[in-house]
Amino acid sequence: QVQLVESGGGLVQPGGSLRLSCAASGSIFSIYNMGWYRQAPGKQRELVALITSGGSTNYADSVKGRFTISRDNAKNTMYLQMNSLLPDDTAVYSCKGDIRPRDGGPTYRYWGQGTQVTVSS
Repeated sequence: QVQLVESGGGLVQPGGSLRLSCAASGSIFSIYNMGWYRQAPGKQRELVALITSGGSTNYADSVKGRFTISRDNAKNTMYLQMNSLLPDDTAVYSCKGDIRPRDGGPTYRYWGQGTQVTVSS
């Protein structure tokens, strides 16, 4: 059973920083693309950032220059460093990973449960 678990969310003032983590656990053979998504109340889920197994990254225009996605393949963990946070960044942040399990089954897209980020004074 493969699981993704996010951590690091919370309440922060505008201009502040947070670091989110997404840890994959279970019977994992390989992790391919990973990414962070967010959903604000009343809005559709949107892509925040993606990272390939080789470390190539892609960001939504709204977070470029403020957020940094990274991963530690040895720890099966992905991170999102969020700086200069704005009230518009308030949302539930979820991670996803394209993971091939050890049992030889197909690669499947797994999602974490989400972590709340609130930017408010």
